[in-house]
Amino acid sequence: MENLTESRCFLAPANEPVAMPSLPSGTGSEISKNPSALRRHKSWNVTLGLVAACFLAGCGDSTPEKPAAQEKPALTVPDDVQSAADSLLGKETTVLLFGDLAKNGKQELLAANVVPKSTSNNLPGTIVTRAVLAENDKGQWTEILRCDEHLKNGKGFLPGTPIGGVTGWRLAYEQDPEKGLALYFTPLKGAVDTHTLPIGIRFNPDTKRYQSLDRSYEHFLNEAASLSTAHSNLR
Repeated sequence: MENLTESRCFLAPANEPVAMPSLPSGTGSEISKNPSALRRHKSWNVTLGLVAACFLAGCGDSTPEKPAAQEKPALTVPDDVQSAADSLLGKETTVLLFGDLAKNGKQELLAANVVPKSTSNNLPGTIVTRAVLAENDKGQWTEILRCDEHLKNGKGFLPGTPIGGVTGWRLAYEQDPEKGLALYFTPLKGAVDTHTLPIGIRFNPDTKRYQSLDRSYEHFLNEAASLSTAHSNLR
């Protein structure tokens, strides 16, 4: 194959006319008098134009490929934050978020025991067996919300937590620049998606703690001392 840099595309100087194939026999006047010859002449010119366009297009640079999509960089977790998460949930702990999560000026972390994706866990979203929210109070990390078989904080069980123990949850979260972190826990039954509505949890600035939200996800609900009361409060 010819090297494009030495192709005949670039050999003819710009100010020199390019030689064109000779016309069919006959003068211009003869062609104009002969309709059939005139049509052949026009067809020949169109064909030459198409060939030249295709040839010049091939001489140009090829269209560059789109760059590969960049993966979201992994969260860089400080050693003290990871150490605090490990002390609360064990060594197999993933720190999902940390910082001023509640927008109250205090440092918090969200960590969980995340179930890795496999043939036995093909459910969408982040599936966890346990999760915890902790707050840094004068250098000491203190647990303020726990999700294991149930959902609870320092005041009791959160409304909406199932009476029967839950072994797995789908965890989703969002961060509002004013209201702060919102958590959504969906209880799972084994490896089956029960299509239950998520239990919403957000920091309540009036009570100074994380509490459950009602079905509209707008109003806070008080904790319950017993599971039966906590389950019925959300209905």
